[in-house]
Amino acid sequence: MKYEYRDCEIFYKYIDRKSETTDVFLHGWGCDHMSLFFCRNLTKNSCLFVDFPPFGESGKSLPDWNVFTYANMLIALCKKLKINRFNLIGHSFGGRIATIVSVLCKDETNALVLIDSAGTKPRRSLSYYAKVGIYKLKKKLKMNVSKYGSCDYLALEPEMRKVFNSIVSTHLDEFLPYIKCDTLIVFGRDDQTTPIYMAKRLHRKIKNSTLVILEDAGHFSFVDRKLEFSVVLKEFLLKR
Repeated sequence: MKYEYRDCEIFYKYIDRKSETTDVFLHGWGCDHMSLFFCRNLTKNSCLFVDFPPFGESGKSLPDWNVFTYANMLIALCKKLKINRFNLIGHSFGGRIATIVSVLCKDETNALVLIDSAGTKPRRSLSYYAKVGIYKLKKKLKMNVSKYGSCDYLALEPEMRKVFNSIVSTHLDEFLPYIKCDTLIVFGRDDQTTPIYMAKRLHRKIKNSTLVILEDAGHFSFVDRKLEFSVVLKEFLLKR
């Protein structure tokens, strides 16, 4: 199914099981709803899966979006589908959106699951700041800087790079103490994209949270340790 938000088509799949609570699954940057689609078998609740634009089957043009636009889009979709109570399950970028929505819609949010979630302010090394300084100098001198940036950044069209920069520079640490719902935090021990110190920070700042660290797993811990992840998530959702 598709609906339009700010002139952008949003693709979604809604599995209606007539439950009071809907599990809303939010994929990571560069993925689509299929990355978490197997989770539909881990719950008895209704399920909503969304393709965040410009990924999957959603629209590709969204020049002025930021992380709060994505959150408001999801809130609008839930209202359209008359979903009044939900569990939010977000991986990486999806965790950013889930974090914001859980605060903006605290009365509607029943529970929160953050999987290798992004959004907290990263620690930066001296080498990072050195690279930033070289980049700014080369740009000022009008030298070629087209190869600077992360893999995610370089894979984007020029129009989307501004959106991406806005997202990764928006830190949500101040939101965390306002999350009041039961929260499950699942991280891979070997995650290099959102390192384990971020998981510990989330756990420390979110009052009603449980932290599960999956060994021998990276940023896609739910893939690297699918069985263990499935057991943990199913047990958490069955109680909610």
